[in-house]
Amino acid sequence: LANHLLRLATVARKAGKRSVSKAKKVVRKVLSRTKIGKKAPHNESATVGRSASYKRSGKWAVKNKNKGKFPVIKAPAKKAEAATKAPRFYAAEDTPKPFARRNVAKPAKLRESITPGTVLILLAGRFRGKRVVFLKQLASGLLMVTGPYKVNGVPIRRVNQAFVIATTTKVDLAGVDVAKFDDKYFAKAVVKQAKNADGFFAADAKKEELSPARKADQKAVDSKILAAVKKQEFLKPYLNSRFSLQKGQAPHAMAF
Repeated sequence: LANHLLRLATVARKAGKRSVSKAKKVVRKVLSRTKIGKKAPHNESATVGRSASYKRSGKWAVKNKNKGKFPVIKAPAKKAEAATKAPRFYAAEDTPKPFARRNVAKPAKLRESITPGTVLILLAGRFRGKRVVFLKQLASGLLMVTGPYKVNGVPIRRVNQAFVIATTTKVDLAGVDVAKFDDKYFAKAVVKQAKNADGFFAADAKKEELSPARKADQKAVDSKILAAVKKQEFLKPYLNSRFSLQKGQAPHAMAF
């Protein structure tokens, strides 16, 4: 209050030379700026006692949550050192890693034009151009066919249906049992050769002859098919003849 009165006195002195109205305006401005009865704003830079600073920090709340004690944070356990040391030098560029593929190979879907007993024309391989009889599709998707062997020299073998032309001619396969034939039946034994000079200059191995069991299977399958072939006129010479095209003939425009 004493400070306030001193301010008013200084203002009145300065306003002595002015009019009374101007002096009143100055006093009103001073009174509006200084609000009596309220505390001055807290000075943040002023020193604070220990109790006040403790209250501000909020440590008391942390203690209350942990039953009057500060929580103890344990130091993390040290990781065991690796048995093998890291290399001193690294590759300048990242080595590419192949992606793990989860694709599963599925057997090819059999064409609608190929059914058991259908006569097929081979387009590739050792017996290309020969006509064979389709027996069944194996688990791998390949086709099992036969000549018969006595008619055109084609034994029981596997072919890919992508290299085959299906014809409308069919042979009756009643009584022909092909249940025992699978992909393992046609698998060949793998012979490993030494990867050195001796293995490179080694003499070629002799070709393995057909086993008696394989010959017996060929006769058992062909016997029933030959009986059905003899019943149809001109079917035996048709299977014996080789497929060929002459000049001007387009296979896509022909009906087999």
